Amino acid sequence: MEILDRIKQNSGGPIGQYMKYAHGYFAFPKLEGEIGPYMKFRGKEVLNWSLNNYLGLANHPEVRKADLDGAAEFGMAAPMGARMMSGQTKYHEQLEIELAEFVGKEDAFLLNFGYQGQISIIDCLLSRRDVVVYDSEAHACIIDGLRMHTGKRFVYPHNDMDNLRIQLTRATELAKTTGGGILVITEGVFGMKGDLGKLDEITALKDEFNFCLLVDDAHGFGTMGATGRGTGEHFNCMDKIDVLFNTFAKAMAGIGAFVAGDKYLIDYFRYNMRSQQYAKSLPMPMVIGALKRLDLIRTHPEYKDQLWTITNALQKGLRERGFDIGGTLSPVTPVYMKGGVEEATNLVVDLRENFNLFCSVVVYPVIPKGEIILRIIPTASHTLKDVEYTLNAFESCRDKLVSGAYQKPMPDMHETEVGMK
Repeated sequence: MEILDRIKQNSGGPIGQYMKYAHGYFAFPKLEGEIGPYMKFRGKEVLNWSLNNYLGLANHPEVRKADLDGAAEFGMAAPMGARMMSGQTKYHEQLEIELAEFVGKEDAFLLNFGYQGQISIIDCLLSRRDVVVYDSEAHACIIDGLRMHTGKRFVYPHNDMDNLRIQLTRATELAKTTGGGILVITEGVFGMKGDLGKLDEITALKDEFNFCLLVDDAHGFGTMGATGRGTGEHFNCMDKIDVLFNTFAKAMAGIGAFVAGDKYLIDYFRYNMRSQQYAKSLPMPMVIGALKRLDLIRTHPEYKDQLWTITNALQKGLRERGFDIGGTLSPVTPVYMKGGVEEATNLVVDLRENFNLFCSVVVYPVIPKGEIILRIIPTASHTLKDVEYTLNAFESCRDKLVSGAYQKPMPDMHETEVGMK
């Protein structure tokens, strides 16, 4: 079968098979207006819990001015070329110095994108002789990076430290025969469940095993730890993280990422990371804007404090009303419910059309059949009034779910502008 014929007959893949009725509503929805707790969806204002704008920096006036000034002075084209050839500037260097200092590492290297950056880090770090041990719920960028690795890898059940020890024992024996090393990969904050990688326990295993530790702290940077340095600061083990990866797409409300560690390691990345060697440098307005965002994170701890005020009120309220939010210890707030795809679909339509409330929904095939996750991302821009309204809306929808009110055919949102009433 030819490639295009196979794709045509595959109905869009596991998720794409639903695109006929889902596109533009459940998938690829268009949120319009100023980024914040209230945006427009299909022409109607909704209370929005689906943005990773943790600290509310996306529309901060100083951030907007820095972005504007950067674009006015340099345009979007500068600098031209990859950094190794012609795309290096003092601003890129300054941002790397300040980022490294903030997270307590010797050096840092800017990356154009988070997803691409993590893949590139893994590809650059590993030889075919090396062995990888990673958490079973690692982000897709980690999994895709590992697909490029031609050596052996072992996976341990999510946050299962006893099994991690078993896999490290296996990896140690294998590395003796291959002549390679061991890389352990985990996340600081797991973006779906909101629980934390057990960085304190993982780093303690360094006393027993010899391995390099890579931590993806995309959701922890700016939100976790006393000063917002991340999950490593939260567990007081930042110095034991060998390779620290963070993205600008969450708390920084921007584009780009960085990897931090010892200077010799970062220099190795600079001269060997192919995605940066052969890609245009991060545009100047994004670099100038990132400098301002980092400055605000350092100098305004009240933004993080407000984020946690909203987070704690939301999570406390959900638990008090009997909702299952799992073991989240971060702002990421999953709400677990039971029901099929049809029930999940109708529930979300009810939330969006009748309660004017927008949040993300996760169902099969991303998670097992019969499971529903409504994922809420609180931000410093939300209010306690927003929290109370959301708690009441969720309680009403849960009652309908339990009563069977959502057991009806899935609506085609291309055919109706009203939704379920």
